[in-house]
Amino acid sequence: MMSIRSLAGACLSAFVALGAFAVPASAQNYPTRTITMIVPFAAGGPTDVVSRIVTAHMAQTLGQSIVIENVVGAGGTTATTRAARAANDGYTLITGHMGTHAASVPLYPKLAYHPEKDFEPVALLAGTPILILARKDFPPKDLKEFVVYVKANAEKVNAAHAGIGSVSHASCELLNSILGVKPVGVPFNGTGPAMNALVAGQVDYMCDQIVNAVPQINAGTIKAYAVATPERNPSLPNVPTTTEAGLPAFQAQAWNAIFAPKGTSPAIIATLNAAAIKALDDENVRKRLLDLGSVIPAPVNRTPEALATLVKNEIAKWTPVLKPAT
Repeated sequence: MMSIRSLAGACLSAFVALGAFAVPASAQNYPTRTITMIVPFAAGGPTDVVSRIVTAHMAQTLGQSIVIENVVGAGGTTATTRAARAANDGYTLITGHMGTHAASVPLYPKLAYHPEKDFEPVALLAGTPILILARKDFPPKDLKEFVVYVKANAEKVNAAHAGIGSVSHASCELLNSILGVKPVGVPFNGTGPAMNALVAGQVDYMCDQIVNAVPQINAGTIKAYAVATPERNPSLPNVPTTTEAGLPAFQAQAWNAIFAPKGTSPAIIATLNAAAIKALDDENVRKRLLDLGSVIPAPVNRTPEALATLVKNEIAKWTPVLKPAT
């Protein structure tokens, strides 16, 4: 007959064994309810558009809705802080980008989160080349004239952006540093509102992600001087590269990626990553992203590990460029 002590030990061992399987089982059943995807800018901006295209397909794969929640403010850092403090159960995620997860580090000395320490990387979604844009009636006809005009009128011209630390702000800081000018910055709560102001002729120029600009360029409501990548973009074949247009030093490409709060289960991260990869391999998703000018990452760049490396490298890249601006 088993003694009371032996029986208690057996029960304890069984309890511990069950506990060991509890987390994996929970992760395997994930998700069981709606997921919130925080987008750190206004609806209609490039991060919002890319996120909606990809997460719509991910929701089908996961069998649960993914609700987009646009949270604006402080160049995306308000939303990113909120995401960092969310429960690490896989039900609150964020579509971050170069601004929120790299440029924010040198620009905000008192940043309430750290991109590398407070998030689990999930998957890179798309690269988004940067364009030099201007209102349609801005005097310069090409990039060479743009450079001369901005240098000559540095105290009069203004540049729109989506807030300190946003992609539009960081990339134009790089452009302005190359030109040696400090124009008046005009911040907006997102690239969408900034683009609307550019279309309305309320601001002079801006640096923006191609996803936000293709429809406006094709409609002739704004000017596109150049794309800051080595090759022309298929969605805008008539827009020259910055090298072709005479400013080879200006090279910039943003990116959008999914992150989860630190401590999120590896099994949940793997589930989300697999769903994101499936979306990026879908013909319709690919077409929509490519039509907007996005660059779809190669398979080797879609892993959480590759995204972690990208974040580390991007912080190192943008820190010396943006540190003087603080």
